[in-house]
Amino acid sequence: MRETILRFETGANEAVIGQQDVVRHVLIALLADGHVLLESLPGLAKTRTVKAIAARLAATMRRIQFTPDLLPSDITGGETLLQSGTERMLTFQPGPIFGNLILADEINRAPAKVQSALLEAMEERQISVAGKTHRMADLFLVMATQNPIEQEGTYPLPEAQMDRFLMKVLIGYPSPQSEGEMLRLLRRETTGTPPEVETLAQDVVFAARRAVAQVEVAPAIDDYIVALVNATRHPKALDEGLARWIEIGASPRGAIGLDRASRAHAWLDGRAYVTPDDVRAVIGPVLRHRLILSYDASAERVSADQVIEQLVAAVAVPA
Repeated sequence: MRETILRFETGANEAVIGQQDVVRHVLIALLADGHVLLESLPGLAKTRTVKAIAARLAATMRRIQFTPDLLPSDITGGETLLQSGTERMLTFQPGPIFGNLILADEINRAPAKVQSALLEAMEERQISVAGKTHRMADLFLVMATQNPIEQEGTYPLPEAQMDRFLMKVLIGYPSPQSEGEMLRLLRRETTGTPPEVETLAQDVVFAARRAVAQVEVAPAIDDYIVALVNATRHPKALDEGLARWIEIGASPRGAIGLDRASRAHAWLDGRAYVTPDDVRAVIGPVLRHRLILSYDASAERVSADQVIEQLVAAVAVPA
């Protein structure tokens, strides 16, 4: 089963050149049953990454293009009056949120009211419309893309929604070698016959999730995770500089996310137990969007990743 998952990862890497870390983090989110937010400047393969994952997964993909004039009902769906002969009835018409993989493209180009339409679906895996609850599919993953908030026409996501993403993954520019390979790949795609793609069955994903849930986490690792998250709330105990930079620390979802993502990382590496290295490998994507930095950090151009690096260096590693 693990070999099947790794072949799935290899196939995605062949379609998205030079973004192995991004693909690995998205795969971790899939195995940990958590949503993922991809952020980068325009043109750095955010949407292509999501499509490459969806094309290799036996699942229904729905794309929602977020725009300033989008309405919440455009996402969730709503009740429609239907007439059959002389009889009229209200029938729920599902929106595009009812799928397996939801590509929320440029999610921060819609106002907060529309973005909040995803809150219930992302956390409770259900939608409430007109007093009725509609369950989401067993496999339900929101993979959202956004441009940096400094870009024109963007709105910052509400903190409550940011906290519902298991991971926030940053996409940078590819290396010159990877960019050359990308050009050759795109030429082959436009002139040649598309290759056959091996799809990953949903049953394999569910089985892999059960295997990830069985990965052992020692009490010392639990204490390490709690210490890291707690350090974001009480940074003054570690360093005065950190206390100036952090306005609000991570919520308990941060600790839960670290636990789930660490176990998925350990399983992908072929281990049945979590090590401190697994925690450190995922702490950036899991916590970077859960920290609210202070004005001092903004003035000094200190990023959330730099703050997390200092936290990891300051918190003792369990023996």
